[in-house]
Amino acid sequence: MDALGFVCALLLCTGAAVHGKPTLRKDRVIFQDPELLRAAQEDNKSFQYDHEAFLGKDEAKTFDQLTPEESKDRLGKIVDRIDGDADGYITTAELNAWIKRVQKRYVYENVAKVWTDYDLNKDNKVSWDEYKQATYGYYLSNPEDFEEATDQFSFKKMLPRDERRFKTADLNGDLVADKEEFTAFLHPEEFEHMKDIVVLETLGDIDKNGDGHVDEDEYIADMFAHEDGGPEPEWVKTEREQFSDFRDLNKDGKMDQDEIRHWIMPQDYDHAQAEARHLVYESDQDKDQMLTKEEIIENWNMFVGSQATNYGEDLTRNHDEL
Repeated sequence: MDALGFVCALLLCTGAAVHGKPTLRKDRVIFQDPELLRAAQEDNKSFQYDHEAFLGKDEAKTFDQLTPEESKDRLGKIVDRIDGDADGYITTAELNAWIKRVQKRYVYENVAKVWTDYDLNKDNKVSWDEYKQATYGYYLSNPEDFEEATDQFSFKKMLPRDERRFKTADLNGDLVADKEEFTAFLHPEEFEHMKDIVVLETLGDIDKNGDGHVDEDEYIADMFAHEDGGPEPEWVKTEREQFSDFRDLNKDGKMDQDEIRHWIMPQDYDHAQAEARHLVYESDQDKDQMLTKEEIIENWNMFVGSQATNYGEDLTRNHDEL
């Protein structure tokens, strides 16, 4: 999930049933700057970013039903699991390992949830034909239902894009994906051999004039629709400065594929490590660079609050499953 230096929200449709009507989706891996997300959550007195990093995106939604006492109790049990050497202290390294494990589990559980939607012949593999039928079968059989130009354009664009992504994930080239290959297809941000696809899909979505680059206006238009004709918000002005100072590395007024890769997948940033350091810094009352269970419980709202994870289910699992 994710990592890559950014919180990754993969807006990929989980598919329709074989005869179901497909769902329009924006099928690009979306990266959000964690520092901007933290600033926003501080303004809103929310710790959603930290909750999702610490506990997983899906699981983070279910703590809304817990009382503070239940949250703290479950958090204490989670802390015991994070403390790998059982010395009573949580180090940055232990937090880093936990966050990465949560991210990895999210990815593979997400694939497991949708696997049967695509493995139509139940041979424990997903062929390109199976995926195409499950996702686009209705559109291909009933094109008259998609008379609006926007719908037709979306599906005509999505099908070849998905085929390109599937073929890149399919390492042996047989157009049949095992679970690891299908995981790479659904979560390309997690696999090194899929990084070029992530860049190409980002470029394809933002490059509106088709020149193979992303200029400043295209960069801004992807995140802000200037509909009322009024002045741009301050955050948009800041993003223009970001484009000029940090995105356009060679200062030619536009981003090429290498610059897009540097933007969305910076090599010198480890999301899990940064989040682990952030949690330690914010909760380390005695400044010994480690956290006790008491320090974590004292700052429980940052870790889980009342918006964290269904660890009632997690706590019944074998430790190795986490």
